[in-house]
Amino acid sequence: MIAADLMTKNVVTVLPETTLADAARIMLAQRVSGLPVLNDSGHLVGVVTEGDLLRRAELGTEGEQPSWLKTFLVPSRLAEDYVHSHGRHVSEVMTEQPIFIAPGTSLAEVAALMHNKRIKRLPVLENGTLVGVISRSNLLAALSRKLIETAAKSSDDSIGDYILAELKRERWAPKSGIRVHVQEKVVTLEGVIFSDAEHKAVKVIAENAPGVAAVDDRLVYIDPGSGMAFPTA
Repeated sequence: MIAADLMTKNVVTVLPETTLADAARIMLAQRVSGLPVLNDSGHLVGVVTEGDLLRRAELGTEGEQPSWLKTFLVPSRLAEDYVHSHGRHVSEVMTEQPIFIAPGTSLAEVAALMHNKRIKRLPVLENGTLVGVISRSNLLAALSRKLIETAAKSSDDSIGDYILAELKRERWAPKSGIRVHVQEKVVTLEGVIFSDAEHKAVKVIAENAPGVAAVDDRLVYIDPGSGMAFPTA
């Protein structure tokens, strides 16, 4: 999947001269955490988000730089902070030159950008024109659909083959000692594992097999220190 498959196309935007009061009302009414900012020519010039409105004089949340730190800050930096916490228009608090993506950007790249840059929404531009916005909620909706999908055609053999292939592919997985039996789409796991993390991961592989109905966990945990065996269930 790519960004174009999930993005919101009817995007609400604001202008640099939009008041913060109006921007806040729009975000609340539209239930969004941020708004793209377009200039009169329709070009993206910034993004204003909830985070940009957290440090405000009106709320008493603007904070104060410690006096010793102010000694090292140039007046222009202090003036910028003042504008951000006291400004009345979007242009005074927005994030300029925001990160954006193309419609063909993969969801893996989208998720990585959101995680690494700690952002919730990404404008989607095509040939310089805003064509959509993709947010964390869009990714969450896609994940929700994937989690409840069931394979239309699956057999006991295909379920077993999937589990064995995944166990073989993962470096952490036991390469022997795990037995997989599938009957009427119910997976029975037998054998030994040597850590709680291993146990959970093997179960996750079985639960993720396309078409699986249930997992009967009969694995046994062997304590590496004592050699004693304990049932995992």
